[in-house]
Amino acid sequence: MLLLVLALFGAYRSLPTLVPDMARPAAPPVQLDDAHGPLSAERSKAILERLAAGGVATDIFALHLAVEEAITGSPLTTGNKVELLQDGPQTYQAMIKAIGAARDHINMETYILDDDAVGQRFAETLIARQREGVQVNLIRDSVGTLGTPGEFFTRLTDAGINVLEFNPVNPLTAKTGWQMNQRDHRKLLIVDGRIAFLGGINISSVYSGGSFKRHSKVRPGGTSPWRDTDLRLEGPVVAELQKLFVDTWEKQQGPPLAARLYFPPAERKGNEVVRAIGSSPEDPYSLIYVTLISALRSAQSEIWLTNAYFVPDPQLLAALKEAVARGVDVRLLLPGHTDSWLVFQAGRAYYSELLEAGVKLYQRRDALLHVKTAVIDGVWSTVGSTNLDWRSFLHNHEVNAVVLGSEFGDRMRAAFLADLAKSDAITLEKWRRRPLDDRVRELLGRLWEYWL
Repeated sequence: MLLLVLALFGAYRSLPTLVPDMARPAAPPVQLDDAHGPLSAERSKAILERLAAGGVATDIFALHLAVEEAITGSPLTTGNKVELLQDGPQTYQAMIKAIGAARDHINMETYILDDDAVGQRFAETLIARQREGVQVNLIRDSVGTLGTPGEFFTRLTDAGINVLEFNPVNPLTAKTGWQMNQRDHRKLLIVDGRIAFLGGINISSVYSGGSFKRHSKVRPGGTSPWRDTDLRLEGPVVAELQKLFVDTWEKQQGPPLAARLYFPPAERKGNEVVRAIGSSPEDPYSLIYVTLISALRSAQSEIWLTNAYFVPDPQLLAALKEAVARGVDVRLLLPGHTDSWLVFQAGRAYYSELLEAGVKLYQRRDALLHVKTAVIDGVWSTVGSTNLDWRSFLHNHEVNAVVLGSEFGDRMRAAFLADLAKSDAITLEKWRRRPLDDRVRELLGRLWEYWL
């Protein structure tokens, strides 16, 4: 226990402060990449003008994009196809179909991989492809899979699948130094270097029921179904996600990856403009955090956030309040109940301040909300694994996709409104009448917010 405490306090960090000069630099024109590499300045400008023309009046293209590109270092790719997937059944069906059609390799990275009906279904499908000559490489987080029996992974390795344990809990098996507090929270599946899935969905039977049906299927244990969101992507952006997987594999000193076509020639698959953003505690600051703060500061009309674990740091809190002050419609859709009691209470400690500033708060009913999405001004959208809390921004490896344009933005807005229809508004008057024991629990959660 002493070693754990020392490891935690040794990892204490702070979030970067973004000054106004950083949010609005004199930057060069934004560069776009397509299936054949960087586009000309004229072509990039034309695409960005088309995007802006299809959305509301916003400076998100002229200002935010330049900042984002300078910070993240990952290209803004065009020619992508993006499919929005909601809840476990729909997402698992699409993932299993892609895995079953794999011909060269499958790279999978996940926080939780349970030994249950869903986990066994994935294991059997992966083993079947490995036996057909498709190389399967799997990164599983040590803490996230702590409850999964070792025999489950032995079965995979015996079939020829490469299984890499990320930052092992056992310090004797750690290859890169013991970093107990750094976790791999990414949920990423890449098939043949051409199709990718990412979002908030782990591999577990808690997702066995959908959350939008009139009579949603109750998950094992008799509790509410889980509500989550993923993306299925095709196009040049998949190579950027593949780079993140390979980089993690190499930094965790996994065995040499079998020779496969991990980066096939990129092909144009659609019209979506997408940027892949990976964050790591090894970076000077969270790339996703800085990107989000920049987007919030650039918002002109709407900020609609849906998130499972909301514990804002001072700068995120200020960005939301400042947006309301300049007339932006700021809505936060949050869980009504949760699987993480302390995080839930820590976030609720900020509700009074947000409500007093004019931020609109809603709680999802009849489902355990696990979504991590945002749509801003109807033209800037993100889906990924990142929660709006200290752990995601400072201690976790996370991955998000940012999608630009009003067409996908419309789908994101529709998804938000569908959740809103199944949610209850939290009013300031009602919140001020909450009982004393709720306030005590919120205070307790807030004391531990950095470590949750």
